[in-house]
Amino acid sequence: MARKAPFWRGFGLLLVPITSLLVTSLQAFQEDWSTARISDEPEFLAPIHNLTTPVGREATLSCTVSNLGKYKVAWVRAEDQTILTLHTKVVTHNSRISVTHDNLKTWHLRIRQLKESDRGCYMCQINTSVMKIQQGCLDVYVPPDIINDDTSGDLSVSEGENATLWCRATGHPTPRIAWKREDSKPIILRKGPRQEERVETYNGTNLHFWRLDRKQMGAYLCIASNDVPPAVSKRIALNVNFAPSIKVPNQLLGAPLSTDVHLECYVEAFPNTINYWVKNRGEMLLNGSKYTISETRRGYKVSMQLVIHNFTVPDIGTYNCVSTNSLGRAEGTLRLYGQ
Repeated sequence: MARKAPFWRGFGLLLVPITSLLVTSLQAFQEDWSTARISDEPEFLAPIHNLTTPVGREATLSCTVSNLGKYKVAWVRAEDQTILTLHTKVVTHNSRISVTHDNLKTWHLRIRQLKESDRGCYMCQINTSVMKIQQGCLDVYVPPDIINDDTSGDLSVSEGENATLWCRATGHPTPRIAWKREDSKPIILRKGPRQEERVETYNGTNLHFWRLDRKQMGAYLCIASNDVPPAVSKRIALNVNFAPSIKVPNQLLGAPLSTDVHLECYVEAFPNTINYWVKNRGEMLLNGSKYTISETRRGYKVSMQLVIHNFTVPDIGTYNCVSTNSLGRAEGTLRLYGQ
């Protein structure tokens, strides 16, 4: 007769599946619990936007957090790890810094009256077991400022010599340097005896002149700009020194008697000249009823005028226009006869 198996053996067929099911359920529960714990921790909802703000203005960096709960938010300067704010309190001694929040969700770090020293990156930190950090950077723009101690002053150079004007400026971003003439005439650049270039604006810190010509004399403006208003400029006078030279448009002039006769000479010189008229190589002429003497000066050019009133026979003769400065002397000759 066959022997019957014990009654509990039948449950052995179910024992392995039931045990496996329990283990799987326990693992699922642990994973769900772990996930729940993680999802309960704070998270950053958006990146901190980098800012570019002019000096003197106000900048606000914003950090948005979800599920903050019992945790706290701090703002820290990244460069030196200085704690600026801790939750709702400002802990730095910088009175320009403040912190506000929107129902513990969006945290704003405000910096008023920005200085160059505020440039850098700032961290928004949450004090979870593994600290969560987000960073945003602030760039402080500074308008240009010309460095007078490192920029040319007015310059005097002899004609034919070389000269260089230079200009330096501070600011952020680094300023660009441009040169223009104050009188809006083109800048003349000579690269050789017969090579000449004329430009409205010259870009660069150094403006070099090769073998200066009197036409290059004038006031030059160094203009510093970096797209942060206002641009600034400095006026630099370039003087080209040379001895006088005289041109006489009419060296022989005939005039009817009893009329007023106009004589004229053109002078070029720098520095300024002393100008006068001489008759027959001896008599210096003076303003009065007989003679009217005047001059028109424009830069290094002077127009000398002499008017002889009521021209008579004794007025016939030789007239000299004379011009002198520290570098030399020049004269022109006009011969006047009656008609």
